[in-house]
Amino acid sequence: MVGREWEVEVGPVAHGGHCVARTPEGRVLFVRHTLPGERVIARVTEGHEKSRFLRADAVEILEASKDRVTAPCPYAGPGRCGGCDWQHAKPGTQRRLKGEVLTEQLSRLAGMTPEDARWDGTVEPAPGDKVPAGEVPAWRSRVQYAVDAEGRAGLRRHRSHEVEPIDRCLIAAEGVSELGVERREWPGIASVETIAATGSGDRQVVLTPRPGGRLPLVELDRPVSVQRVEERDGSVHRVHGRPYVRERADDRTWRVSGGGFWQVHIRAPEVLVDAVMRGLLPRKGETALDLYCGVGLFAGALADRMGETGAVLGIESSARAVRDARQNLADFERVRIEQGKVEAVLPRTGITEADLVVLDPPRAGAGRKVVEMIAGLGPRRVAYVACDPAALARDLATFRDHGYRPRFTRAFDLFPMTHHLECVAILEPAAKGS
Repeated sequence: MVGREWEVEVGPVAHGGHCVARTPEGRVLFVRHTLPGERVIARVTEGHEKSRFLRADAVEILEASKDRVTAPCPYAGPGRCGGCDWQHAKPGTQRRLKGEVLTEQLSRLAGMTPEDARWDGTVEPAPGDKVPAGEVPAWRSRVQYAVDAEGRAGLRRHRSHEVEPIDRCLIAAEGVSELGVERREWPGIASVETIAATGSGDRQVVLTPRPGGRLPLVELDRPVSVQRVEERDGSVHRVHGRPYVRERADDRTWRVSGGGFWQVHIRAPEVLVDAVMRGLLPRKGETALDLYCGVGLFAGALADRMGETGAVLGIESSARAVRDARQNLADFERVRIEQGKVEAVLPRTGITEADLVVLDPPRAGAGRKVVEMIAGLGPRRVAYVACDPAALARDLATFRDHGYRPRFTRAFDLFPMTHHLECVAILEPAAKGS
């Protein structure tokens, strides 16, 4: 079916950066590069006769939405870079569409309305990201460039291993763009991850060589440290410079080693810590858990607010992140970081109760087993930080089954021009105030 075209009227937005349309025969199309209400020529990019649905690109706009703009990025569009989904939509429209996706996922997967989730229906921009139509905020502090067979750096096309060479990524933060990665050749390299720390001048590149490839001499437009990903086991090793970058958030410096996880939007750590702490309102002397704690951002914020008599346990599966977290939080005597999967480590701790819980799980969510464990500890409040609305909805439904309901939910547009969003849901026992 690839290459077949239909003229279609575009329906609602769906999770994943596309809108839903139907062919005259009633087949479902997930169409990128369009907006609800438009009439377009849709060309199939993926699917066959027996597929439940087909994927397609809008290759010609017959009737445009009033919310459409000319994509600011020259690499956006059908068959081009797959990094951004909504370059063709006004910034306010992008946030409205993300809100519609969250509403639909809550309804379909949790049977919840925005009122049930105590969410006002808005998706909030990060400070500084409100830009006029046709402009793009430069927000992304980490960019993973793919390298093609000729050594040119670029970004992958949508659902493809093919590389779209570029000379600039508009959503890259200034600290990334100023390195000039796109202007260099990268022979023997498969990918170049660039990191520009916020709050320090640290810059880093993490190079993944092709099988048997040798590292080139790295000469960029700014000083950088260099890390290498080993072919045999995927471990990261220092080539030269610091093996970590120093990030600033919540009035502390955070060490993040070897391309480890840190929120990618330059303002996301501050935005999320503020939302979580406002929701939890930690008290002196309380006990708290930080699950999927990374390098310890929320554990540190909790410990700082709960004082010398408070206690925090963090659990994280990455050994590298655990080492960073222990160093980052070494000045807190009553903070402990354990390594391993949450569902395996938490029962072994012997903890039977906690006042507060923060969880920031990977995109798949926490899952039923972890949610049941959390509810069994009887926390007075839980802060759930979610990067996927479907996972959030599924886990909220499980929390509801175990006696917890949202006190409030907030949604943040921490990934402008893409379909992604971040949510913070504050949960409490349902008996309170009901």
